[in-house]
Amino acid sequence: MLLYFLFGLPALLLGLYAQWRVKSSFSKYSKVRTQRGVTGAQVARSLLDAQGLHDVRVEESKGFLSDHYDPRGKVLRLSPDVYHTPSVAAAGVAAHEMGHALQDASQYWGLVARSAMVPAVQFGSWLGPLIFFAGFLFLGETIAWIGLILFAAVAVFALVTLPVEFDASARAKRLLVSHGILFENEMQGVNRVLNAAALTYVAAAIQAIMTLLYYAFLLLGRRD
Repeated sequence: MLLYFLFGLPALLLGLYAQWRVKSSFSKYSKVRTQRGVTGAQVARSLLDAQGLHDVRVEESKGFLSDHYDPRGKVLRLSPDVYHTPSVAAAGVAAHEMGHALQDASQYWGLVARSAMVPAVQFGSWLGPLIFFAGFLFLGETIAWIGLILFAAVAVFALVTLPVEFDASARAKRLLVSHGILFENEMQGVNRVLNAAALTYVAAAIQAIMTLLYYAFLLLGRRD
């Protein structure tokens, strides 16, 4: 148990800190109104149309910060606080999700790879640990290694997610200014909101890697 905490606790603490940063930054800049008075929905629609992505729909979703882009349905879904609010935070989040739509349109390698990995990740994230511990405790080392390899898909997925998210944010920041939606003095808030969100993905990647290393350490340690 102590070994597990040594591997997992730093990533867990970073994840909690990242979540706090996201909520804190979003809350702060949700109160800062955009100078042009545009809502998140208007930002997303304007940027999509400017890039020729007229077929991508912008819809309201439920839940807090449930914003995401669905490449299968070509739908950009924004949470109520983003969809309806003319704030710097809403503009940043909406533009970020629009960045994913741009990636989809250009077949950005990271988004293509991440989308292709989703079935394997859904399978490996819950079945991998079960197979690993079944093999480690009862069925033998070979079965445990199979479980570890299945879970490795989760770590690879988390690593591939990093450039996808960073690229979407970079596209968003450029277009918000170049298309005249936000002024330069409003970008500090956008940067803080999107950088905080990026930290959550870094924390998730570190947690997945540390869990994978923990499994490998258990197996290699028993072999010795």
